[in-house]
Amino acid sequence: GVATSSNMVTLRNACESGAIKYEVYILQEGQRLDQLAGLAYQNSSYWWVIAAASGIGWGMQVPPGTVLKIPVNITDVLGLL
Repeated sequence: GVATSSNMVTLRNACESGAIKYEVYILQEGQRLDQLAGLAYQNSSYWWVIAAASGIGWGMQVPPGTVLKIPVNITDVLGLL
């Protein structure tokens, strides 16, 4: 799976429909999406998965307090795309 705009829309819609399970997380001061992806998936290059699921777009710098949707299973996400 790669970060294309169509993949990002597909992933966001899958989260909203319940097809992809996710956890809700409130971004803390100083955290970045690539760091969270590294923790969640052991691969920081999947930051776009969190961005897409959360409807953020392409930025890794997201303000603290942003409500994120972090898909639980990266295998399900990549299988969808």
